[in-house]
Amino acid sequence: MTPVPESLPRHVGIIMDGNGRWARSRGLPRVAGHREGAKTVDRIVKACRRRNISVLTLFAFSSQNWVRPTLEVQALMSLLGEYIRSERRTILDNGIRLKAIGEISSLPEGLRRALDDLMNDSSSNDGMTLCLALSYGGREEIAAAAKKIAALAAQGALSPSSIDVTTFGSHLDSSSLGPVDLLIRTSGELRISNFLLWSLAYAELFFCDALWPDFEERHLDAALLSFASRNRRFGDVGK
Repeated sequence: MTPVPESLPRHVGIIMDGNGRWARSRGLPRVAGHREGAKTVDRIVKACRRRNISVLTLFAFSSQNWVRPTLEVQALMSLLGEYIRSERRTILDNGIRLKAIGEISSLPEGLRRALDDLMNDSSSNDGMTLCLALSYGGREEIAAAAKKIAALAAQGALSPSSIDVTTFGSHLDSSSLGPVDLLIRTSGELRISNFLLWSLAYAELFFCDALWPDFEERHLDAALLSFASRNRRFGDVGK
């Protein structure tokens, strides 16, 4: 294992890309890639916990993924449910707090129940927050926050003149997670795909060629080392 640097990101976001290509390159159905990708989720969550990452947000299913073939969507929902149920003991025993963001109401009822149960049962854990972005879109999250603020303003509960970056950010579903410090995307694609647009404002970006099922701890450590080597200026002139 690569030595872990002292300067660690507080919040890591991962766009887990490449399951379908992994399966296709082996002559397998796409669902086989998603199933292998679920094993990688298990490994990387545990690796981040050991490295004392405070918050890990995984882009598990986007608002736009609903347009995929019905059988693939059903398989993904089933795998998500399997993951939540199979990892329940690990999450609780390792002090992990589970959170979900996105249009959760659009998920199948069984998956919603499993999510709600584990989120409730893990709510007092303080070792690490694991957030699953499900039926999630960054633009959609920002639009929903704007709708909440507009309703408050219309009711007279909020003055339009008082709306600033802090006020707006507090109405986002992801507000409790804090800003993303490091974004990792697998499979060699160089885009952020509508993921945590607000929170990524000053994130460091790390793109990895490995497909998600092939993503290992050494790739995670390479991303952490890259983060530690960067001079984060936040608009200042830096060191």
